Amino acid sequence: MTIKDEIKKVRDNVYEIPGSFNKKMRASGRLYIDDESFENLEEGAVEQIVNVACLPGVQRYSIGLPDIHFGYGFPIGGVAAFSLRTGIVSPGGVGFDINCGVRLIKSNLTLEDIEGHLDELTEKLFKNIPAGVGSKGKIRLEDGEIDKVLDYGAQWAVENGYGWPEDLEVLEENGRMVDADSSIVSDKAKKRGIPQLGSLGSGNHFLEIQEVDEIYDEKVAEVYGLKKGMIVIMIHSGSRGCGHQVCSDYLRIMDKAYKNYKIQIADRQLACAPLDSKEAQNYIQAMAAAANYAWANRQMMTHWIRETFEDVMGKSAKDMEMDILYDVAHNIAKMETHKVHNREEDLLVHRKGATCAFGPGREEVPEKYREVGQPVLIPGTMGTASYVLHGTDVAMEETFGSTAHGAGRVLSRSQAKKDYTPEQITEDMESRGIKLKATSKHVIAEEAPGAYKDVDSVVRVSDSTGIAKLVARVRPIAVTKG
Repeated sequence: MTIKDEIKKVRDNVYEIPGSFNKKMRASGRLYIDDESFENLEEGAVEQIVNVACLPGVQRYSIGLPDIHFGYGFPIGGVAAFSLRTGIVSPGGVGFDINCGVRLIKSNLTLEDIEGHLDELTEKLFKNIPAGVGSKGKIRLEDGEIDKVLDYGAQWAVENGYGWPEDLEVLEENGRMVDADSSIVSDKAKKRGIPQLGSLGSGNHFLEIQEVDEIYDEKVAEVYGLKKGMIVIMIHSGSRGCGHQVCSDYLRIMDKAYKNYKIQIADRQLACAPLDSKEAQNYIQAMAAAANYAWANRQMMTHWIRETFEDVMGKSAKDMEMDILYDVAHNIAKMETHKVHNREEDLLVHRKGATCAFGPGREEVPEKYREVGQPVLIPGTMGTASYVLHGTDVAMEETFGSTAHGAGRVLSRSQAKKDYTPEQITEDMESRGIKLKATSKHVIAEEAPGAYKDVDSVVRVSDSTGIAKLVARVRPIAVTKG
């Protein structure tokens, strides 16, 4: 008998792994997934949900979201919350690309406005926002300045001329986690981060010019300032080599810590430490510093995107109303207050390939959006639609205010290169009016839309279960990738 045989259907698109399945489980497992995806779900990803449910101090549920797939320790598309008194922190519950996240920039432009400029915009965005494996940014930091980036994040970027003060009001955490401490980030992580600041990176990261082509909720769209036909720009990027090194550094530390604290784990990749330990506190502060790096990184790219549009369109970014709608992380661990057994509890919530989806009234939501809930940004894959949703009370009650982060990968990069050719993909995108610029043909094949789950179905599950509700769809017009 397999784990999947033990899973019970709770309601449409919601399944439960009972805590009785494994005597070591301290919480049940929850899966938000449609029937077809459930049938195709990797056994290993389900095992990871169970393994996380066995960790000390885990609260209520170990959660798998609609884009769940097998990951390092925790599944990607996984959420778990831990008691500050009895719980742990695990770098595997955040992942290597700390604060990989998404930002959406609005404008008052339409497709008609930019059609004659699209080739130039695409070329100049590709030139002005460095991309690719090991890509380097356009600036050179002064000695010691990386510490300010790590400590102050997007605030540092704005103070140094990369953006507008009002940008910070619509970034998750206002673009800065105040617990960050650059002094405990290794020199190696800093050295990897210094040359890459202000760059897109590689893999599934992208920069897209998009058009709002569908509005599902007029009231919320109006609050968010979204209109059908509006041109928007989406950035999907993270903390580059800096975040990767922070994760690597602390995985080594946690590998010793869990043994020293005699914590029983089902998988060595779940290496962790008690939240009141020095190892845990250091990791949380270093992770926050890497998250700040990512917010600074996306802020600098926002500045260069605005400059590029100004150069090509001959108007100021202010006149084009190039305001940020929102910026959200989807690999992060944060201290939050949630209801557990009808009581408010302070918890450390791990989100790995998961987006926060806070409902109306939460103080974490920017004031201008608080009445309707936090904007949720779910990017598609190259050539597919992306979506804007809003957070809900259901998410607050069931998933610690979380929903899916995108279209989970279903093919390895090597398999994608066997199944697809760059020429096929480029031709298909051109036939649909989408311009594509990438650093190499290999990247195009590796990131083929067919290598990922259908983002439309991922979003439908989020919407139908109520853990985030649809607001708008955006379609790509031009894509640049590393």
